[in-house]
Amino acid sequence: MKLSFHGADREVTGSCHLVEAGGARILIDCGMYQGSRELDEENAQDFGFDPGSIDYLLLTHAHLDHCGRIALLVKRGFHGEIITTTATRELARLVMLDAAHLQEEEAERRARHARRGGAAPRQALYGTLDALDALGRFGRAAAYGETIALTPTLSATFHDAGHILGSASIRIEDTSGPVRSVIFSGDLGSSGRAILRDPQVPPPADVVVMETTYGDRAHKPLEPSIEELYQAINDTFRRGGNVVIPTFALERAQEILYYLRQGVELGRLARSMSVFLDSPMAISATEVFRRHPACFSPRSQALFEGGRDPFMLPGLRFTRDVADSMALNRFVGGAVIMAGSGMCTGGRVRHHLRYNLWRRDSSVVFVGYAARGTLARQIIDGARQVTLFGEKVPVRAQLYTINGFSAHADRDELLAWHRALKPAKTLLVHGDEQAMLRFASALENTEVLMPRRGDAFVV
Repeated sequence: MKLSFHGADREVTGSCHLVEAGGARILIDCGMYQGSRELDEENAQDFGFDPGSIDYLLLTHAHLDHCGRIALLVKRGFHGEIITTTATRELARLVMLDAAHLQEEEAERRARHARRGGAAPRQALYGTLDALDALGRFGRAAAYGETIALTPTLSATFHDAGHILGSASIRIEDTSGPVRSVIFSGDLGSSGRAILRDPQVPPPADVVVMETTYGDRAHKPLEPSIEELYQAINDTFRRGGNVVIPTFALERAQEILYYLRQGVELGRLARSMSVFLDSPMAISATEVFRRHPACFSPRSQALFEGGRDPFMLPGLRFTRDVADSMALNRFVGGAVIMAGSGMCTGGRVRHHLRYNLWRRDSSVVFVGYAARGTLARQIIDGARQVTLFGEKVPVRAQLYTINGFSAHADRDELLAWHRALKPAKTLLVHGDEQAMLRFASALENTEVLMPRRGDAFVV
């Protein structure tokens, strides 16, 4: 069994790992690099392997940094089978089509600039047709705990990773010689969340390829974070303003809806408040969540079985249309507006910031990670004004950064998951290099490797 690494190696995006075993070549994830313009250019580079030689792609979950280059893989010759859970397939469809649309929009924007300057336009990395072609490669659906035969001697088993709906850790076993096994953690979720089950620990394996996103830190406890969210909303309403929450469409939007509903039912939030989910992708993702209650925690399953929707609360309105989104500008107070993107790099939230960021009576509540260089990070770091649609907007709103809603396992949870597996060899991926080094120093009774892109190992 040979493992090689082609993304998210000493970095946190672009997950892509290759297994060669049992006469087959299996790709684990094919994600997009996210962040700077330089990373955009990296997305267009060669994969480091021939896409046409890949027999299977096993997808751990639907986040863009794990599925965002699948359409490009197909465009460049992949014609194998994509296997993932049913929920991931449905969410990946949303993410991949949205990413293709954004690629086409960005290519058109660059083309306009190129025409003005007399330069040749750069083509989109891939388009909607490429994404649809890629969706046609999705084959068998993986059920948690059920073994899928890839070849007569090679199998894969998906285990619930508890990260987002449908997310999985994947265990691959090769019996063509002495039995060898490897587990790819995917992104692991945090335990004790409201909506999803806790991450499952797969059976032990010889090798573990493990994410280290938060391998160097512990998360803020959840309950104080929920209380801080309620306090932020109530204080803002007392001032007569609006609450703008930049929201990631998958998992975070649904989790915030869950806690808003809970706040109303407990009397912590007013039943009369208006809540707007102003994100077409988040609205569609919420509908996908409703179709998969079997993935939920016992607490959320009990709500469904009792005829209650965990994501529905009085005063909640979905705004798919642009006109409905623009109409929210008329609200001067008493509204919670959840809109994408979570890092404020695009989407409708930028319009809501334009109308609320300068107002002292309004608030902006950040409930997710904000990468360096993003508008969200600028605001969090104390910028006195920001540029939105060519206009200088002063930052006067009350700002909240609530860090307890992370969908990732923290250091202690990662260590506990790893100890249960007892691997002889551990390869660390999907994390900042310094976080990896700190996490590696805490691992015991295992050989630890930190592959760089292009590295290969024989198991």
